[in-house]
Parts: sequence; C-alpha cells; structure tokens
Amino acid sequence: MFLENTVNHKEQFGWIEVICGSMFSGKTEELIRRLKRAQFAKQRVEIFKPAIDTRYDQDMVVSHDANQIRSTPVPAAANIPILADGCDVVGIDEAQFFDDEIVRVCNQLANKGVRVIVAGLDMDFKGNPFGPMPNLMATAEYVTKVHAVCTKTGNLAQYSHRKNDNESLVLLGENDEYEPLSRAAYYKATHHLK
Repeated sequence: MFLENTVNHKEQFGWIEVICGSMFSGKTEELIRRLKRAQFAKQRVEIFKPAIDTRYDQDMVVSHDANQIRSTPVPAAANIPILADGCDVVGIDEAQFFDDEIVRVCNQLANKGVRVIVAGLDMDFKGNPFGPMPNLMATAEYVTKVHAVCTKTGNLAQYSHRKNDNESLVLLGENDEYEPLSRAAYYKATHHLK
C-alpha cells in the first residue's frame, strides 16, 4: 500500500512516485486520484501527457472508467520543466511513450522539491520492459504496481496482450486491440497453445 510522504519543509527535495502495470489495471485512475487529492490540498498541480495520446481527449488525461483531469499535451519530455515552473506536484501519464529524457526531467523536478507522480505501462505487448519505465522505477522513491484481471482466467493480469498481428511498438488502442492476461494465459496466447 502506498503511504503518501509527509512534507518536511527543512528538506528541499521532492520525490518520484511511479504507478505501473498492464493495460486496464487502473494506472491512470490511481494517478488522477493522487493528483485530485493534491489539488484538494491547495497544492499547485500540473499534469502532462504525450501529445501522441489522443485516444479519449486532446487535453484531458482520461481513465478507462471516464474519470478525467485537465492536462497539457507535450511533444517531448524536455518541455515539462518549463511548463511546470512553480508547481508543487507534477503528474505525468503514459510515460512509456516519452524518450529517456523523461528520467532526467523527473529527477530534476524532484531535486528541486517537486512531488513527481508518473504512470505508465511497465511492459510492452511483447512482454519486454517498455521505454524509460525501468529507469524511472529504479530512481523512484515509491513504485506501485497495479494489476488488471485476466480476461481468460480471472486471475491477476500483468501482461497487455495485443489481439492483432500489428508489430509496431506503439499502437494506441483499447479493448479491440488489447486484453489483460495472466502469465499463463499470455504464454498460451503468444505460443499459440490451446
């Protein structure tokens, strides 16, 4: 369970929280929950997402359950520090779509006293670590791994199985393109076992 850090005004450093897991596991829902709590506490909050993620809305971070929060789409991680100037809390959704610069940006913000909350897929559809997420998890103070429910077995799912033959690493999609699977179900699906 994640326990929110208490603010120590004598220490001028922030921290990084990473929320990771498969598709349909509630990563964005948890990100939105934490950011809305910070807003309720009257903290200065700014939320960012990659400009390529236009699935639900151009300017909103939206969960699969239609919970949403206003965000700023950015083409690259390097844009974030300029736009986040003066913030207490920075939220970043779909971090796997950023390049490795996102790791430096998150650490730079945390070193300036900002609480940085990052959500993203930890593995791609092939079951490999996805983009900058492993490095973000390694440098974060807090990592929360959330799980979906396997559509085949009902067990916990940590894999995002692509249901079509498209081999592109980045393919934005929903239920039509992806399903959450447990390890056993993912192995059977990717090795074409019955």
